[in-house]
Amino acid sequence: MIGAGGADLSRLHVVVPLRTLDGGKTRLGAALDAEEREDLILGMLWHLLVTIRAWGGAVDVLVVSPDPALLSIASDSGVRTLRQRGGGLNDGIRLGIADAAAGQASAVLVLPADLPLVDPASLVRLRDAADAALAAGGGRALVAIVPADARHGTNALLLSPPDVIGPAFGEDSLRAHLEAARAAGASVQLVDDPALGFDLDTPADVERLDSGRLAELQAIGAEAGGGGSRAGMDRASAGRPR
Repeated sequence: MIGAGGADLSRLHVVVPLRTLDGGKTRLGAALDAEEREDLILGMLWHLLVTIRAWGGAVDVLVVSPDPALLSIASDSGVRTLRQRGGGLNDGIRLGIADAAAGQASAVLVLPADLPLVDPASLVRLRDAADAALAAGGGRALVAIVPADARHGTNALLLSPPDVIGPAFGEDSLRAHLEAARAAGASVQLVDDPALGFDLDTPADVERLDSGRLAELQAIGAEAGGGGSRAGMDRASAGRPR
């Protein structure tokens, strides 16, 4: 949908930011050893990329990371990749947003790669909510946010135009994104979604995740990391939550 003013969802790009493979999800160390964490990180990434492809709502998908090995694995799925040369997570997201804007994106959806339950239906619901907010806002710039189920973090951030606000992922990011959106005069849409709202960030989150789903994601990651990228993608597609 195209609004009368600054917001336009017709050319939506997805940006997937990632830290390094060996340095990611260290807070899960009390629940998983290093190898298990790496398999889980790769499995969740692969699952997310399969899900975005099945959804079909993006004209481009970009994975941004400082880790060349991780980017090589991501590129096997057919998405574009961008090497981050320095800075933290939000710096990587800014690189991705700048890349999307240079590619004529009208909107950007930032999706962290730690969403084990995300499925195409949840992305459809997010897009539908953004369309509704766009219509209600008379085409004003748009910020749609999926809060983490703990209500402090941000699990998805949709921006139109792509530079309406800057990313502020991290501690209390939900509040930071809301304040920035209101300061920018943008229409704001909060989208509560159980599939998008659950992320794996702490040992308690691992305990909440079904053990079968955890094992499945780790198996996908082990295949992808071991060079079985096509097999990993097929397994992710077959195992996608309904």
